Amino acid sequence: MLLPSGGVGRVSATDLTAARAEPIHEGEPLVVVDHLSRHFRLGGPRTRRVVKAVDDVSLVLNRGETVGLVGESGSGKSTLARLLLRLDEPTSGGVHFESIDLFGVSARELRRLRREMQIVFQDPYASLNKRKTVEQIVSFPLVVHERMRSRKERSARVTELLELVGLRPEHASAYPRQLSGGQCQRVSIARALALNPKLVVLDEAVSAVDVSIQAQILNLLRGLQDRLDLTYLFVTHDLAVVRYMADTIAVMYLGRIVESGPRDALFASPQHPYTHALLASIPPAPGEAQREQIVLREAPASNTLPSGCRFHPRCPLGQRELCRTVDPPLQATAAGHTVACHFPQSAESLLAEAAREPK
Repeated sequence: MLLPSGGVGRVSATDLTAARAEPIHEGEPLVVVDHLSRHFRLGGPRTRRVVKAVDDVSLVLNRGETVGLVGESGSGKSTLARLLLRLDEPTSGGVHFESIDLFGVSARELRRLRREMQIVFQDPYASLNKRKTVEQIVSFPLVVHERMRSRKERSARVTELLELVGLRPEHASAYPRQLSGGQCQRVSIARALALNPKLVVLDEAVSAVDVSIQAQILNLLRGLQDRLDLTYLFVTHDLAVVRYMADTIAVMYLGRIVESGPRDALFASPQHPYTHALLASIPPAPGEAQREQIVLREAPASNTLPSGCRFHPRCPLGQRELCRTVDPPLQATAAGHTVACHFPQSAESLLAEAAREPK
């Protein structure tokens, strides 16, 4: 079931939760992220201060699937998304796209692969050239990658793409300043689809759009995925939105994935304290009770990561010796997903156990 394409109501957690009831996609891997890291040095080459924006991340995106990547600002989501498209170079690790090593290919081969991987950025106004018309913006990939020199062919393809994303042919002659935020984001989506990609990275694609039209954009993305067999990496901090869009969810904290698994399993039985805190921040779905609140302390600076579990300074059980000294690996749980926690458990058990801890 899709949300209504018209109307101006706010996208609520209730609407989004009820709207996604289809089975989770199961298919062959399109993208495999293998122990990927990206570290940044602060203050020059001799400094020892390092920001581990992405730190030893492994992830799989199956064909036709939407993987939701969630976490607070500064958790490394956008850096991971850029690495996935080779818009940045890693410190270590690799990314394989259709079994091709993305960081080991020649410039010519990378250019060919660019056609298969596209991105829609967060700010629709900043990502569009204000001096170009919509037709020039959308047709630019056709000129660069397909050498489509015929103006007639380009115009026909632009018209087709605009209609695909819900815009009218007359929008082709408009400039971004003449369009609304939602229309500009539709133009960005049309540009991303111009070369018929297989993977589309959606980096906070609806967070900068007015809430009155978020549902329309989300419906559009869902419809395009089904029609064009697209694979999405959906980067967001909005858990209500990711619950509607995603098949699989990966929770990221300070450069690491701390919990991942099928959407329904993760929402029904989260195991990591950080995931509990995130899910408790959204309104419950119909028939669900309000989750137990876990109040988090202020996050540590990204260039001064704590020893042991990097979440332990904010965790109700974080004063345990094991948490302070040993970094937990990702491990499978009985709930059907993976979690990086020494004491994975329900929120109720976590809070009850924390209350018994000596202060």
